[in-house]
Amino acid sequence: MKIKQLLLLPIASFLMQSCDYFSNPNDKMVKVLETRSKMYDVKDNVFSPKAEIVFYDSIISNSAYGHFKLLYELKKGESLLKLGNEYDAVKIFEAMSNSPIVNGSEKFEISKKLAIAYMRLGERQNCLKSHTAESCIMPIIKEGIHEKQLGSQKAIAVYEMLLTNDPSDYESRWLLNIAYMTLGGYPSKVPSQWLIPNLDKDNSGYSIKPFVDIASNLGIVKKNMAGGVILDDFNNDDYLDIMTSDWSLDGVMHYYQNNKKGGFTDLSKQSEIGRFKGGLNMIQADYDNDGDIDLFVLRGAWMNVYGIQPNSLLRNNGDGTFTDVTVKSGLYSELPTQAGTWNDFNNDGYLDLFIGNESRPQDNFPCELYLNNQDGTFTNVAKKANCEIVTFVKGVTSSDYDNDGRIDLFLSGMNNRKTLLKNMGSKNGIPQFVDVTEKAGLSKLNVMTFPTWFWDYDNDGWQDLFVCGYQFEGSIAGTVAREALNIPNEGSKMYLYHNNHNGTFSDVSKAAGLDKSVFAMGSNFGDIDNDGFLDMYLGTGNPDYKSLIPNKLYRNMGNGKFADVTVSGRVGNLQKGHAVGFSDMDNDGDSDIFIEVGGAYIGDSYTNSFYLNPGQNTNRWISIQLEGTDTNRSAIGTRIKLSFKEKGVFRNVYLEVNSGGSFGSSALRKEIGVGQAAMIDQIEITWAKSHKKQFFKNVKPNQFIKIKEGDEEFLKTDIKKIVFPTAKMKSAICI
Repeated sequence: MKIKQLLLLPIASFLMQSCDYFSNPNDKMVKVLETRSKMYDVKDNVFSPKAEIVFYDSIISNSAYGHFKLLYELKKGESLLKLGNEYDAVKIFEAMSNSPIVNGSEKFEISKKLAIAYMRLGERQNCLKSHTAESCIMPIIKEGIHEKQLGSQKAIAVYEMLLTNDPSDYESRWLLNIAYMTLGGYPSKVPSQWLIPNLDKDNSGYSIKPFVDIASNLGIVKKNMAGGVILDDFNNDDYLDIMTSDWSLDGVMHYYQNNKKGGFTDLSKQSEIGRFKGGLNMIQADYDNDGDIDLFVLRGAWMNVYGIQPNSLLRNNGDGTFTDVTVKSGLYSELPTQAGTWNDFNNDGYLDLFIGNESRPQDNFPCELYLNNQDGTFTNVAKKANCEIVTFVKGVTSSDYDNDGRIDLFLSGMNNRKTLLKNMGSKNGIPQFVDVTEKAGLSKLNVMTFPTWFWDYDNDGWQDLFVCGYQFEGSIAGTVAREALNIPNEGSKMYLYHNNHNGTFSDVSKAAGLDKSVFAMGSNFGDIDNDGFLDMYLGTGNPDYKSLIPNKLYRNMGNGKFADVTVSGRVGNLQKGHAVGFSDMDNDGDSDIFIEVGGAYIGDSYTNSFYLNPGQNTNRWISIQLEGTDTNRSAIGTRIKLSFKEKGVFRNVYLEVNSGGSFGSSALRKEIGVGQAAMIDQIEITWAKSHKKQFFKNVKPNQFIKIKEGDEEFLKTDIKKIVFPTAKMKSAICI
């Protein structure tokens, strides 16, 4: 690892020369990313199937017929599948399964690869080439049922053979049920001994109105791999835009600007956003307090040595363009990551940046804390702040969990130990953190975990903690099948920790109905029905093509419990779910959901989903945009408290300004549900820096308002409702 770093650093040093070397300030970062992409296109990189195929072909062509050659033919078939060449992969696996030198156990494994290759072929012929709003939504019904059925039919034949030989193969059992579903044969045609019942039901006793995926109607249908998303107003016209990234160093970023007429304009080229590649996650903030939202792109996650990729700070110039200022700002770093959080950790009115990096036993990639120098530059003080943690971080979240006025940190990751860092206050302007994981009652959470966030799910004024497990038994599909069949398994669950108001947390996952295995990646939260309680949407999966499991939507019932409303909500996409954003994109008062969909390989690329909320009821809402003056201008970390009466019952609703979860970014403008309240008795704002409170009384709901720190009156904003096209239509995806 150290040798590899030494080889790479001189190139980075050369490319980081003075600005005079490049005609455009963005050229430097673009060149670095191009160089990294070329260097990483090698056979040892499991995410470079083209290089793998070239290598395997060279061995196969020089090998005599036998098990050695067979092994590399198998590997080539797997690489072809990663590349999206299902036809040739099927040919290889079919030939191998019929080879006379293949023994029983080898044929079993080859058959599993053949079956998933058939399923992927069916997906390409239907879900991709003739994509509809119903494609790959579980349960698969109506226009989601495959027109070209040969792929799934072939897969079914193989899976039934596999299950006949091994009835305890739960992975194959799950995929068999999905294959029948793609043909319209679930549950009636699934052999009874292998049926997994009730996959077409919520099983929670509660249902909601179905969301509609309108991405195909809006001109934003781009086939991409895993990546990030930001929903926010990048041009200050009060209408929310969409920013996306693709984790591959060949995958470009996109900037879709809301045209206010029911669509989006692709400004990726004009804005220069489209010149930048890579980025599994992105987080936004106005880091320089100039009134324009900037973004930070996180790169290199999961890739080990090939994750030596630079993050990027892209400054919003306020004229529709963005400039890479990573080097100039002091944020240039090449450590594998997808986890970061903006917040004011030293309480000086400027946003700082914490980055959680991915360390393995052989790699020492400590976490970074960059303090804002208030002049557009940052300084890494992680060591002095006692937060230079070395662990495999997959998610970070920041908030003042103990209400002492200082912003704390929680780290989730693939190492079993989680880390809660309490901010003890600043010394010489540098925050001092102490590890209080055990003291807080979180040390028993010793499984691999991924997404995480602080939120006040029960509206008691204290930030609770959610973290989702990512540890499975055998395979994700097999673990989910066992869970659906109520068979005990060792898969990790969702974990909800209630804040006890004394610096400790209690695990209430089971009582909340969340002790389920979902294997979330990108996830976020918001209020889908304006009842004042926060709900959540979880994107699921992993790089394995057999991880065809539905993304999940959970409604907060307001009584400490959550209900799975995935099926009735029609949001259970089976494709890989990554970055998620909750925001009111059409300005009708309720939260819509955007999710970046696509896997780790080019052959697992997919189109994103934009789930339009149909309006669940007549509940009322208020949309609040905060602007800090003494506090950071984005108002991140500021608390909002709404007080009102609903049906004679006095209620409080609490929300903190941030972009939400650790993988995917919602808008900093907050829409807040108030149920059936006819009047909001009081809006209380607690500003993040001074902790001073502002009060606004007797505010009517169902309006957009802006509140500037220190102003006695709020500003009503005339934001028009947008009508997005929802007519069902098919769209060919460029593949």
